[in-house]
Amino acid sequence: MAHLIKTTEVYRVETEDEAKKFIEEQKAIREYEITKYSSEYKEQKKGGEILQSWYRVTLIKNFDSEKEPVGSTTIVYEND
Repeated sequence: MAHLIKTTEVYRVETEDEAKKFIEEQKAIREYEITKYSSEYKEQKKGGEILQSWYRVTLIKNFDSEKEPVGSTTIVYEND
């Protein structure tokens, strides 16, 4: 049997405030522990002009102990 130990997820949000709020919401969820997170400002430029900007939020989620896994986690991804 395979045990899910950890995942790295990358999200796009539009503003710095939205990034901070999203990270705090994720930290409050008890099904996993956020062990590392970051947000990074990104831009798409063309000819020196900024076409769009956003924030990339990266979360590392730990679900179980690698040495002694005790749980069983199933993740369902939905694409809206």
